[in-house]
Amino acid sequence: MTTNPLLDATGVAKNYGAVAALRNASLSVLPGEVHALMGANGAGKSTLVKILTGAIRADAGRVLIRGEARDVRSPAAARRAGLLPVYQEPALIPDLDVLSNLRLTGTPVEPFRAWVRELGIPNLDIRETARDIPLAILRVLDLARALAVEPDVLLLDEMTAALPANLAEKVLEVVRRQGDSGRSVIFISHRFVEISALCDRATVLRDGATVGVVDIEPGVEEKIVEMMLGARIEKTSVAAARVAGEASAGTDSHPRLSVRNLQLGTKLHDVSFDLANGEVAGVVALEGQGQDELFAALAGSIRPAAGTIAVDGAPVKFSHPSDAIRAGFAYVPGDRTEALAMQRSVRENIALPFSAALRKWGPIRVQRERMVVSSAIARLQIDTRAQGEVQRLSGGNQQKVTIARWIAADARTILCFDPTRGIDVGTKQEIYKLLRELAGLGKSVLFYTSELEEVQRVCDRVIVIFGGRVVDTFPVELADEPALMRAAYGLPRGAREDVGILADVRPTPDAEAAS
Repeated sequence: MTTNPLLDATGVAKNYGAVAALRNASLSVLPGEVHALMGANGAGKSTLVKILTGAIRADAGRVLIRGEARDVRSPAAARRAGLLPVYQEPALIPDLDVLSNLRLTGTPVEPFRAWVRELGIPNLDIRETARDIPLAILRVLDLARALAVEPDVLLLDEMTAALPANLAEKVLEVVRRQGDSGRSVIFISHRFVEISALCDRATVLRDGATVGVVDIEPGVEEKIVEMMLGARIEKTSVAAARVAGEASAGTDSHPRLSVRNLQLGTKLHDVSFDLANGEVAGVVALEGQGQDELFAALAGSIRPAAGTIAVDGAPVKFSHPSDAIRAGFAYVPGDRTEALAMQRSVRENIALPFSAALRKWGPIRVQRERMVVSSAIARLQIDTRAQGEVQRLSGGNQQKVTIARWIAADARTILCFDPTRGIDVGTKQEIYKLLRELAGLGKSVLFYTSELEEVQRVCDRVIVIFGGRVVDTFPVELADEPALMRAAYGLPRGAREDVGILADVRPTPDAEAAS
């Protein structure tokens, strides 16, 4: 690998009014390198990527490509310079079919088809309208479209965040091969397992500035976290965190939530479990095992075909999300755009549940609203520098607003569906702590996560779903990642079969020799 950078950005700055999105960011990427770009939400990662790819203009700084200064003024100019991004949100126009989207960007069709197959989608119909394609598939199509034009530098922003495990593995394999072939990749991810498996080095941003560059080696995670946060963070202790919750759990004769024999088409089959007051119960499942439908039924978005739901011992039927809200249920989705009015203010979003109820329409009690909203903002330490529009907040702060809304509304049961997806380590720690505090106050939390290590950090008990059925339930003390993965694959506890856990995708010497 040569020591001359393929891409070298220094002193990059970007201001939005009084808000400094970037102050002094630098990034140097070598040919054939997979380079991680890391930092807490709001540190400036996405802003830097958008500047490098011409989506926005920098206020200051210099960008060199192959040693030559470039003023990248548009995405088309970045594309011509060999820099191509795949952003968090799909870039295909929803009302056009896939083929028309390819024509708009001048993407060669056959190389695109080849990459789609390589990425694990063998039977794509390119005449299908983009809006009819699932989000995970759209993200893969975005990547295939970028790979088809053979960019010198591929910039991936949280590429695997919305992907099921099988597609994520394919993506990671392809990204590693890009580096091996001499092309460069800038890789943004909040998952250390992906960083350690793929990347050669990492550049760390904090508060809009580059604070260091580190080689990826065993044990570097703690150093990176300290650099991102500017201070050492302590891991959540399961035993200590659970003390508060235990005091309130199990003190009532009825569980807060009781689900019996829930069924929904081919997705859910005879699902039964209880959720106690003051308990955080984790839900673990591989992609597409019925967890989406379970949470949708509990949130009132869909009606189950059979089975019962009881709240505090009394049977309920939810025909609409408003029915679930009236029963004290709150839904926190992983996709913040589902929950927030993105062009409205922080205050309006948090105040929405207790100001929008039809039976309470009338003059808004401004003083009470301001007091409740301010209390929720302070409790979650929401960064409100750009509070005029929620869409201008970082992803982590947007998720805090989603949770703050239901704290302000005093919901008793919180349904969290992958709430930390795409959120930085520091904000995750704050959410774990908050959920434990809510449990200590007697609230009940049902917590689905796609990251198995989160179970140990926040949950009291684990419910495992496989094939639309609850296949196992066990205390968090027994819920290490191998046990959870075995159960999620439908294997009995204690089984030792290899279940295909994502491993380091770098080729081993033996594998290289065999090939």
